[in-house]
Amino acid sequence: MAILSRRNLLRGQWHRSSTIRAPWSIAEEQFTDLCSRCHACVDACETGVLIASSQQAFPEIDFQRAECTFCGRCAEVCPEPVFRPIDTPAWQRVASIGQSCLMNQGVTCRSCQDECETGAIKFQLRLGTTAQPVLDMASCTGCGACIRSCPVQAIRVS
Repeated sequence: MAILSRRNLLRGQWHRSSTIRAPWSIAEEQFTDLCSRCHACVDACETGVLIASSQQAFPEIDFQRAECTFCGRCAEVCPEPVFRPIDTPAWQRVASIGQSCLMNQGVTCRSCQDECETGAIKFQLRLGTTAQPVLDMASCTGCGACIRSCPVQAIRVS
């Protein structure tokens, strides 16, 4: 759940954001107050998943571009105090698979399982229908590798 920042309230942007910041980022309100938008973190990102948002130019994650490998380069190069130490958990985000998943519609597709390096996405066989996706939340790192591979955008990281 995002925190409504004072800055966004004064700008008239009081809706809650679904923006995902880099791993190890501090709370949203503090992040937008302290980030200088130098984009050193964006330049250091090894996969290109971290981008400068088009609206306010703050760095954010775009899982449609790539996945996060949790290399920690973003936190290491940042000159501002907007990241927690990288020896702490990166975040508590995990994937969720929505009802628009092709397997829920009776169409065979396992592209998300193929991309999941941790094996967090499995498919449970069911009698008389296609296998259904099952997410092992304990194994999911929230890296977003499954998102780009999904042909119907049924997967979110939250």
